Amino acid sequence: MATRSDILAKAASLRALFEAQGAAVVEPPILQPAETLLDLYGEDIRARAYVTSDAMRGEQMLRPDYTLPVVQMHMAHGADPARYTYAGEVFRRQERDPNRANEYIQAGYEVFDRGDPAAADAEVFALIQGALEGLPVTAVTGDIGILMAAVAGLDTSASRKAALMRHIWRPRRFRALLDRYAGKTPMPATRAALLASDGVITAPLIGLRSLDEIETRIAALRADATEPALSRTQVSLLLALLDVRETMPNAISQLHDLAVDMPAISDAVDRVAAREKALAARGVDTGNLMFEASFGRVSMEYYDGFVFGFRAATRPDLPTIATGGRYDALTRRLGQGGEIPAVGGVMRPGLMLELEAGQ
Repeated sequence: MATRSDILAKAASLRALFEAQGAAVVEPPILQPAETLLDLYGEDIRARAYVTSDAMRGEQMLRPDYTLPVVQMHMAHGADPARYTYAGEVFRRQERDPNRANEYIQAGYEVFDRGDPAAADAEVFALIQGALEGLPVTAVTGDIGILMAAVAGLDTSASRKAALMRHIWRPRRFRALLDRYAGKTPMPATRAALLASDGVITAPLIGLRSLDEIETRIAALRADATEPALSRTQVSLLLALLDVRETMPNAISQLHDLAVDMPAISDAVDRVAAREKALAARGVDTGNLMFEASFGRVSMEYYDGFVFGFRAATRPDLPTIATGGRYDALTRRLGQGGEIPAVGGVMRPGLMLELEAGQ
């Protein structure tokens, strides 16, 4: 089993690899201000963060990953374009799986560049793939932006689109909402009773919501109840999109076919096609590279475009060895009016050594 010294040495070698590509080495503090980060992290990471309180600095959290602190740093005073690399500890609760480490070493590479997003995507993917060369891993790619474009193009209310958009990263909840909006599932009896009432609240208020907030929510439910159901065609097309799972060239062909009936996804599909060309130009065998339209919907909540992961082919029990993706919207949220296209990826040197030892 690899020692901590072995893992740190492997992480340092990965950082040196990325530094050789022109990346500046950064080391955000292990303790991070919690307020902003807790709002930005996805539900999965937020529920697993270690949070503590400091009398002088308020709520603090142990760094659950590097990407958000690096984005904050860059948007405050970074160059344009810029590349960063890092290696160090991250901390995540593992209450669902106590056999997984709650502290481990992470190494990564982040690119902030307005020039050519497809080329930047390919750069990050190809560098990480090269660093994993010789290990028994399989790569998978996806694009959250296609699904977001499909939801934005639905013929339904803005509030329903917003609800579906919020739950893109929670597949079960997303499907439940889709079925309800399509009229496939009946309205819950409690909601039906509420909407059938006169709406006057006479019971004492319990909880944190004010009377105004409750009445606003009831009004929103009444408005939603009058919305026509999503058409069977729209639902079928969206489900067909989610089912796309093919090698990249075949997936792009399927996506182009779907775009004929879903014009809202056309631009996003064109971006995937441009990325495929950029990956091929970097020497990536895109003919055997998998594309899954649903990939990244569980634990990649701040990604809004290209997503990728490298899984251990011989060890399905292990977490993903490396992950990454595009997070343009995150730079807008942290940029205080500024924004820049950004993409990055992280690697688990400890898992890499474990795979090496098992070969």
